[in-house]
Amino acid sequence: MASPRSSSRSPLSTVGADAIVSSLLTVQTSRPGFVDITTEVAKFVVDAGAREGAVTLFVRHTSASLAIQENADPSVLDDLMLALDRMAPEDAGWTHDAEGPDDMPAHVKTMLTASSLHVPVVKGELALGTWQAIYLIEHRARPHRREIVLQFIGATR
Repeated sequence: MASPRSSSRSPLSTVGADAIVSSLLTVQTSRPGFVDITTEVAKFVVDAGAREGAVTLFVRHTSASLAIQENADPSVLDDLMLALDRMAPEDAGWTHDAEGPDDMPAHVKTMLTASSLHVPVVKGELALGTWQAIYLIEHRARPHRREIVLQFIGATR
C-alpha cells in the first residue's frame, strides 16, 4: 500500500460528551426519489445546542433509506435512482409481491443503500463537505409518511 505523498491533520480536539438529545423527524414523501433533509437535520443540531459530537440518523422503514450525496447537480440523483432501478427492477420475478410490484424492489434498494447515517458535528455545525447533502430516499411508488430518528451524542453549549 502506497503512502500519501502529501497529507496534513489538524490538532486534536477533545471534549467530554455531556448530552444525548433525540428527536423524531417525520417526512411525507410523494413518489420515489431523493428528499433533501439537510436543513431539518441542521436545525436539530442547533436546537440540541450541539457543539462537538455526532448526529446519528435512523430511518424506521424497510422500503426507504438514507444517503449522503451530491447536492449541486440534480442529474446525479436522477442517475442514482436509475442505477437502483436497474439493480432491483419491478419485473424481476420477485416472490414477495403482497404489497405491490414495487415493494420487493424497495426492500432490495434499502439493503443496497443505508438505514442509518453518522455525521460529525464540529463547532456546532454538520461537518458535511461543500457539495454534500443528507437525503431520505423513497423507494415506493405511492406517498408515505416516513420517520427518521435523530440523535445527537456529544458536548453541548
